[in-house]
Amino acid sequence: MIGIGPFSVHVVAVALAAFLAWLGARFFIGRHEPGERRKTASLVIDTLVVGLLAARVAYVAAWWSDYMVQPMAIVALGDGGFYWWAGLPAAIVFALWRTHALPRLRWPLLGAIALGMGAWGLAQGGLLVLNRDAPPLPQVALTNLQAQPVTLDTYRGKPLVINLWATWCPPCQREMPALERAQHEYPGVTFLMVNQGENAPLVESFLKYKKLKFQHVLLDHQSAILDAVHSRGLPTTLFYSPDGRLLETHMGEISSARLRDDVRQLFAQTPTNPPKRKE
Repeated sequence: MIGIGPFSVHVVAVALAAFLAWLGARFFIGRHEPGERRKTASLVIDTLVVGLLAARVAYVAAWWSDYMVQPMAIVALGDGGFYWWAGLPAAIVFALWRTHALPRLRWPLLGAIALGMGAWGLAQGGLLVLNRDAPPLPQVALTNLQAQPVTLDTYRGKPLVINLWATWCPPCQREMPALERAQHEYPGVTFLMVNQGENAPLVESFLKYKKLKFQHVLLDHQSAILDAVHSRGLPTTLFYSPDGRLLETHMGEISSARLRDDVRQLFAQTPTNPPKRKE
């Protein structure tokens, strides 16, 4: 799975579904007065906002311990952190309440919601089909900090999370503590930090200065992985199955909550031996 810019593919799917719902509302209202068509379209937007807000609040509540450490991540909606089982009922209840005095608009509004959810479901199904043909681990030339050549095939056999980063990248720096914690919380998953385009002395001094200790650090001097996975920027986080199949691509800064949620969903892993967070 891929993303568009800083937005996960799930967020893009929701945006497309919302647009179709808006178009559907204008279609279902038919030849009613122009004022009613505008009002129905406006109600679709209001309902969408309520549904998204409820879905986000439920997600944040479920991962509250992570958001306490990284509170600014609460408003990072581009990471795709939503629980639709909370958002959909909230949207329906809101739609019924808003159309209580406007019965002529109720069915067009509910029809628009159904159309949007149907489009979202089809998009998710399409993503599952695409995921079956996901590309394998890139065959690129990498080295470790001791200048020894390493291939990514070395890391087959366990779930693998590859983070592409650079010392000059502020979002990379912000997400690195979460990745450092995760390597201890999930010993059954390999977390591989692959620096893009920089040399070993710079990387080592940076990690020492930031007091970050990663078990697996590699150097990609030519930024070949970025080209191989068609990523347009840093940071990029890649999730691979034990047999080397790409399961998920997250472009942009990844929050601790989103990282843990992806590990849980993609790898069926639960945290063990979590380290104490610094005050």
